[in-house]
Amino acid sequence: MRMKYLINVSITLIFSVLSNYVFAQTEESWRPSRATLDRLTSTPSEINYLEEKVPEYVLPDVLATANGKKVRNSRMWENVRRKEVLEMFRENVYGRVPSTPYTKSYKLVNEDKNAMGGNATLKQVDITIASGGNSLDIHLTLFVPNKISKPVPAFLLIDNRGPANTDPSRKLKSEFWPAEEVISRGYAIAVFSNADVDPDNFDGFKNGIHGLLDRGVREPDSWGTIAAWAWGASRCMDYFETDKDINSEKVAVVGHSRGGKTALWAAAEDQRFAMAVSNESGCGGAALARRKYGETIERINKAFPHWFCTNYTKWSGNEDSMPFDMHMLIALIAPRAVYITSADEDLWADPRGSYLSLFHSLPVFRLYHRKTLLGEQMPPINKQVKSGKIAYHVRNGAHNMLIKDWNWFMDFGDTVLK
Repeated sequence: MRMKYLINVSITLIFSVLSNYVFAQTEESWRPSRATLDRLTSTPSEINYLEEKVPEYVLPDVLATANGKKVRNSRMWENVRRKEVLEMFRENVYGRVPSTPYTKSYKLVNEDKNAMGGNATLKQVDITIASGGNSLDIHLTLFVPNKISKPVPAFLLIDNRGPANTDPSRKLKSEFWPAEEVISRGYAIAVFSNADVDPDNFDGFKNGIHGLLDRGVREPDSWGTIAAWAWGASRCMDYFETDKDINSEKVAVVGHSRGGKTALWAAAEDQRFAMAVSNESGCGGAALARRKYGETIERINKAFPHWFCTNYTKWSGNEDSMPFDMHMLIALIAPRAVYITSADEDLWADPRGSYLSLFHSLPVFRLYHRKTLLGEQMPPINKQVKSGKIAYHVRNGAHNMLIKDWNWFMDFGDTVLK
């Protein structure tokens, strides 16, 4: 009995030491600067940016099934609990895709085999979705490296910023989509505009893919715009499965801000994505809702009522009653790879809440990879931390996606996509 006790104590101590070692956390752990806090709290506001004002909360157990049973292994997660969690997010947050029949087709509208000075092949593909005599086109831009063997892994960006950031001629270049740098690392790089799928405004769900596929009266769990954008990412994946230059089993879906929310939901719904990158996604994305830090459910529902299903409004100011929180969204991606990021000045998106969400998704990832470890404290600023199929960083600076971020994405991709 004494030997069993000593073994258990030793295992606990080893786990604690490894967690601290992996993330080099103690006094170096990130915290918002005084200057940032002073700037955000200098005038009275209902938005909380102070850690001491975060309410006490209890997160739902991601491994407790609806009938109270404990998930013990990956098979039980996949056959029982994952289905329950996925259904909760469909019903309460993003909504469910209608079953309306549609057809899809692909047309290569432009190809340049000597793009980027001969380093890449440019392909511009129109993905046409048709139903009920109407159609829409998703314009996919894709660069594939020329000087390595095919097929190659790929990064797919859900672009929520406009064509100036993703110029296929490369006359305009942006850190938001650093195509040349990605090509040089041996990856394909692709992008589509979320506006091609659905407009980012509250139009009564009359336009875009909603106008094409919605039938009859919308229900409280009918899909919102984020779910529509995620559906569009899956149609790009459909195309990748037809392109011999792309390894469709090694595609990462990437999004920033509202696109980061979309990337998480796309990977949750579509298990063909090998990796999700959620850059500064905040409320309705990676950040824990129960912390009520920065943007809240009530605030996001008022500002962007089209993003989510109507049922999401039930949780405005009522977060503690939710049968879910966003750690469970991240857990839906296991055992595939997920990368969560934050920015030092972007407290609106709650960096600490985003990291804790990743931390509390660990029980599911550990069903597949027992050695996956995270410390509960945040890592230092500008330090990528990764373990198994999960990664995180908090970068200095404001709400954006930069080459620095992409380089960390690719560093992680080198371990999980190649």
